[in-house]
Amino acid sequence: MTNESLAKEFWQQGYLSIDNFFDQALMDQYHALILNQFGDNPDYRHNAEFLEKSNTDVIPWFPQLDGLNVFDIAEQDPRLKDLTSAILGSGWSSLYSMVMYSKQGSQGQAWHQDCPPEDKSQFNLNRLAYTMDIGQDVGGETLVVPRTHKGGVISVGDINEDLPDQVVLRPKKGTLILVHGHLWHRVMPVHGPYRVSTNYRCCPSNTPEDITDTCVYRNMRYQFSTNTVIEERRA
Repeated sequence: MTNESLAKEFWQQGYLSIDNFFDQALMDQYHALILNQFGDNPDYRHNAEFLEKSNTDVIPWFPQLDGLNVFDIAEQDPRLKDLTSAILGSGWSSLYSMVMYSKQGSQGQAWHQDCPPEDKSQFNLNRLAYTMDIGQDVGGETLVVPRTHKGGVISVGDINEDLPDQVVLRPKKGTLILVHGHLWHRVMPVHGPYRVSTNYRCCPSNTPEDITDTCVYRNMRYQFSTNTVIEERRA
């Protein structure tokens, strides 16, 4: 498919999943660095209130901020840059790369939107690179609800319930998944030893760098810069 047709599909559905996008050897190199960073039993870094309300057991790491320039290789892939431009237009900007590590027994992450959806022009784009297979034996599948990036704020309700139109994504090593920041998405519990992915977040032109500072869950809005629940959401 051409970048133009992929961009059209993205804007219709709010996400894309492309297998065998990244070089396998590069993914192996990243995976080894990630496992070396986290070790056997890393600690969660969010506060207890956020962990409870968001059902999020993800531990972040920002390798490029730590000077690991090897993580620039995937981000600078001309095919990824061209596809991103086809989706976002000119003038888009990278935010950072964030490795997300979940331990065995992690509950994953509840339904959410990465940023407030009231202004449809203001959003982030998740560009997720996978250095391992995510299947039923491992858990940690990504769930998305197609076309919800067009529908405004996520509904109030059970933070982890199955939704009628949800799609289960089971990426493999080398898969690229793109997710619009307003799309409803969640991560399933982790059964295997661990689950990792690397998110090269970016955003369109004229979008503030802190676009993902406020995340919208079915039960709250949470501001990361202040570690504060800024809105309790109830039916």
